Amino acid sequence: MVATRQGCTDRSSGQAMIVAAVAIGARRLSLAQGRRALAWALGIGGLIAYNWWALVPFKPGLLRSPDEFFSNLEVTGQPYATVMQHLDVLSGLLILAAFALAGLASISNGRREWLGMIVFAISGLIGGLFPQVCEDGVSIACLDAERHFQLPLSQYVHDGAGIIEYVGITLALLLAVRRTRSQHDAPARAYRALAIGAAVMYPILGLTYMINKLGAVVEGTFFVGFAVMVVVQLQERLTQKRLPVDRAGRHTHDYWSYAPWRGARH
Repeated sequence: MVATRQGCTDRSSGQAMIVAAVAIGARRLSLAQGRRALAWALGIGGLIAYNWWALVPFKPGLLRSPDEFFSNLEVTGQPYATVMQHLDVLSGLLILAAFALAGLASISNGRREWLGMIVFAISGLIGGLFPQVCEDGVSIACLDAERHFQLPLSQYVHDGAGIIEYVGITLALLLAVRRTRSQHDAPARAYRALAIGAAVMYPILGLTYMINKLGAVVEGTFFVGFAVMVVVQLQERLTQKRLPVDRAGRHTHDYWSYAPWRGARH
């Protein structure tokens, strides 16, 4: 009789633990889904703000020459300069928040890529806070003064942030290519395509700066590639299937093997 009661008690306790575990699991799943949705919303919003340059061709006269860099449009006093500066800041904040939500360890062996994307976002933010003070893409006097370090600090902070922005996302791309070199899924193919594009476009970018020609065309091409990189990174990080981990730190497909009440099964 006592043994029967003890058995019933153990069974009831085990069932209660199972119900509690299911409730906790459902709540965690709901929170994870909400976090993913928020990260996507932030990332997409950031990319919309980042790509304000795509609307420039629809405003005749705003970009006076294809040799002009889009950052020249943010020089204080230019039409819509303040709006563009604010969009750069907003873009950096939103993309930064999206990757912060995605998490440092959201991809196995992808922490350095995450840091590269964080550097990319912060650099874009800084570039918006410190706009150029003159149009080095179309003004010879501005370009000459810039090369002789005769301009206010804001010009050089903007230029430095732009360089770091390119370096951060390019290093993230190279690391992603290395990490996925033995894979053949969509993200791996996208990384390889972006890497090939970067290998072709970086020498052209250098030539563009040297001869001061076609800055808007080349810059726009890079911006498209950067946007694709952000999307692929977020997609991979927010859909990554992470296996449960047992107390010894081992990944396992068996939910019950690491449950604290696993003795109740027997």
